Amino acid sequence: MPPAVPSAMERPHFIGIGGAGMSGIAKILAMRGARVAGSDARESATAEALRGLGVTVHVGHAAEHLADDAGCVVVSSAIRPDNPEIAKATELGIPVVHRSDALAALMDGRRPLAVAGTHGKTTTTSMLAVGLGALGLDPSYAIGGDLDGPGSNARHGDGEIFVAEADESDRSFHKYAPEVAIILNVELDHHANYASMDEIHESFETFVGRVRPGGTLVVSADHPGARDLTGRVRGRDGLRVVTYGESDDADVRILKINPRGLTSEVTVVLDGRTITFAVSVPGRHYASNAVAALVAGHALGVPAHNLASALGTYTGVKRRLQLKGTARDVQVIDSYAHHPTEIAADLEAIRGGADGGRVLVVFQPHLFSRTQELGTEMGEALTLADASVVLDIYPAREDPVPGVTSALIIDAAAAKGADVRAEHAMDAVPDVIAGMAKPGDLVLTMGAGDVTELGPRILARLDS
Repeated sequence: MPPAVPSAMERPHFIGIGGAGMSGIAKILAMRGARVAGSDARESATAEALRGLGVTVHVGHAAEHLADDAGCVVVSSAIRPDNPEIAKATELGIPVVHRSDALAALMDGRRPLAVAGTHGKTTTTSMLAVGLGALGLDPSYAIGGDLDGPGSNARHGDGEIFVAEADESDRSFHKYAPEVAIILNVELDHHANYASMDEIHESFETFVGRVRPGGTLVVSADHPGARDLTGRVRGRDGLRVVTYGESDDADVRILKINPRGLTSEVTVVLDGRTITFAVSVPGRHYASNAVAALVAGHALGVPAHNLASALGTYTGVKRRLQLKGTARDVQVIDSYAHHPTEIAADLEAIRGGADGGRVLVVFQPHLFSRTQELGTEMGEALTLADASVVLDIYPAREDPVPGVTSALIIDAAAAKGADVRAEHAMDAVPDVIAGMAKPGDLVLTMGAGDVTELGPRILARLDS
């Protein structure tokens, strides 16, 4: 039997239910027997999947979509306070809760494993969900992306482990109390919420302080920001710290990462034993993520050799170097990378599997605030591509900022000698790429916005 849910969560209403984080929580609640409803701005495959679980999904936001007997209204930080469904909830006295509070409630009574970091959270959480599932441990999980295998971002499992992606962008990861926490890296991002690295470190320290007494922090020994954080928290009472990486002083040492086309093989030493296992996605950063997953699972008592083999069954997450298809001997791959570090890492990974072909990028900047702060670094990262097409900024929840455009990125790339051009019309991109691509090339659609929709269109144009 699914565990009981808090009374307010028996009849939740989600505003923005189609979002990656929101839909996952809604799915788990529905699987646990709650009467779930919600609204989203547009129709989607996610909405249909929710309806298949018995969830009521309205398209558009309107006061009448909120039932008078709703137990609570669940929102994310992207929902504006003037939303008509929030206004009605306030009028009726229905509590409005953040999605992180809802997720924290779902983890009660389980052994939570929370994955945090500026980059790599979705991949690492997914690796754990797949690996633990392959061992028959039937974990619950909530992920910020859809697994290639089960095709879902969330699941209620009957096992005792709950794996969750812990989002630092709005400090919502402060709500969780994990038994094991992973911190993959620590960098300045989400500039609308963090003004400095000091604020970022303070936020991650608060997260570490939420680890249950006797729990374990698994943290990168290679990333400078993570190493700095380790120095701040090591020695805290009741906290076991385990570092991993290629650094000589790592507690779990990565001895070797062997690229094998669009896959890799990694060798580590854990508790004095050498373990070699396969990673089905390319790049050193994904191999490092797999090691973090291995160490965290081991901290929960899962035999390391068994988990290492099970991690090999992971086949990827949608939008994380996901192969969309091949046409005319041109591979089209979709990447969620939108921060300079992510852009560079994915381009380096793809370069290793390009087999002599060129790497062509269609990049869509995400958020005006991020572009304002990191536009130059984005442009410099794009120099790792053979040629780039840069689209207009995807605003998401933000209003335009005067003077902040994709030109910041293009100018920075061009100043380094890169082959880069602007394209303001999304509809023109398939023709542009078809005119550029040659047999053997790899095309990356890259960014956190709707650039992902271009992959199939590019393939269709290449075929034609």
